[in-house]
Parts: sequence; C-alpha cells; structure tokens
Amino acid sequence: QVQLVESGGGLVQAGGSLRLSCAASGSFVSINVMSWYRQAPGKQRELVATVTSSDSTNYADSVKGRFTISRDNAKNTVYLQMNSLKPEDTAIYYCYARIWVGLGYKDYWGQGTQVTVSS
Repeated sequence: QVQLVESGGGLVQAGGSLRLSCAASGSFVSINVMSWYRQAPGKQRELVATVTSSDSTNYADSVKGRFTISRDNAKNTVYLQMNSLKPEDTAIYYCYARIWVGLGYKDYWGQGTQVTVSS
C-alpha cells in the first residue's frame, strides 16, 4: 500500500511564503514524476508544478518565478516552496506521484492540504 502524506499548508498574508512537503511511503520500486496540483473553490483542479526523476521541472505560468518544486529521492519526498503568495493562490494543494510498483506504473494522490492567502 502506497501513501502520499502532505504537510505545510496554512494561512499566510499576501507576499508571504509557505513550504509544502509530500512524502511517499509503502512498498514500491521507484518514483517517476512527482507533481503538485491545486483546486480552488468552484474551479477545476490545475497542475501547478512537476519534477521528473531526472529533476526536470515545469511550472504553470501563474506561478513561474514564485514557486519552486524540488525532490529528495532518498526521502521519497517532493517539496513546493511558495514565495510572494497572492490571494489567488488560495486552494487545496494536492500531491501526485507516478510510481513503479513492480508490475507497472500507478498514479497516487495525497489527501490535500489547505493554503489560504489573505489580502
């Protein structure tokens, strides 16, 4: 059983910073892609940032220059450093990972962590 557990959400003023973490645990061989998504009230879930197993990164235009995604393969953990936060960044943030479990790749999601940015 593979689990993704997120932490680090909270309430912050506009212009502030937060760091999200997501750790994978359980029985698996390796982790391919790790990503952060977010979903604001009344909106569809959107991709925020992705990091591959070779540390290639990609960002949504709305967060470029403000957010940084990184991963620690030894800890099976992905991070999202969020700086210069804006009220429009308010959402539930979900961790995603594509994991090789021996017989193929499977997709896993975390439970979500709330990020609220006040103006």
